[in-house]
Amino acid sequence: MLAFDTSSIIHAWDHYPLKQFPGLWKWLGEEFKAGRFVVSVVADDETKQRDADCHAWLHAHNVHVKPMTQAILDDALIIKTSLGISSDRYHVDGVGERDLIIIATCMQDGTELVSNENVQNQLPQNPARYKIPAVCSMTTVNVS
Repeated sequence: MLAFDTSSIIHAWDHYPLKQFPGLWKWLGEEFKAGRFVVSVVADDETKQRDADCHAWLHAHNVHVKPMTQAILDDALIIKTSLGISSDRYHVDGVGERDLIIIATCMQDGTELVSNENVQNQLPQNPARYKIPAVCSMTTVNVS
């Protein structure tokens, strides 16, 4: 099963429009309907805020939205602490609170995460500046 980050959904919607790539969107719709592709409740909410048409398309294709649980919030807090982020002092160049919840959702479900964020070839010295791929590859996180 694959979980999609908001950035990957919006990127596909913006760069591979339904009218130009109907086969791609037919296939994606089938995968969402079958439950092989999912989104966290946070990614669903972000998609709704950023592009109502994309959000409507997802829900027209019965996207499975993974609900928030206490275990997800606990894992997100553990990741946040391991990155050295205190209070709401997220680094502008790093993951945000919603990113951590999306990652923690994948941890809980053993789901692979599809993100449009680039891999940081040289990791920043400050872990608070890690992007989603770097956080996912941390040994304590271990999300593909």
